[in-house]
Amino acid sequence: QVQLVESGGGLVQAGGSLRLSCAASGRTFSMYFMGWFRQASGKEREFVAAISWSGAGTYYADSVKGRFTISRENAKNTVYLQMNSLKPEDTAVYYCAASPRGGPYYYARDYEYWGQGTQVTVSS
Repeated sequence: QVQLVESGGGLVQAGGSLRLSCAASGRTFSMYFMGWFRQASGKEREFVAAISWSGAGTYYADSVKGRFTISRENAKNTVYLQMNSLKPEDTAVYYCAASPRGGPYYYARDYEYWGQGTQVTVSS
């Protein structure tokens, strides 16, 4: 069992940056494939980025490629999402997710554990 807690969301102007963090409980965090998803108001949850257990493999949605960077520190049981050059269309609740299997996974149904989400609002 893994419990995930996101932090770092907030209000930022277009062009600005935010770094989201996802702190995980459990001794086996390093064995989990981790992902970030987002859900804008009235829309379905969508894949943003994911990272393999070692950090060697990273995967991004086309909409964020080149602007967002996912990373992890297994010693701290934490995964990060650095978001640069933010746009108003990045506004959403951002969720951290974990899968005990190898991945890569791009669909929400492939992840077993979810955080409560953190709001990111980008003003124009």
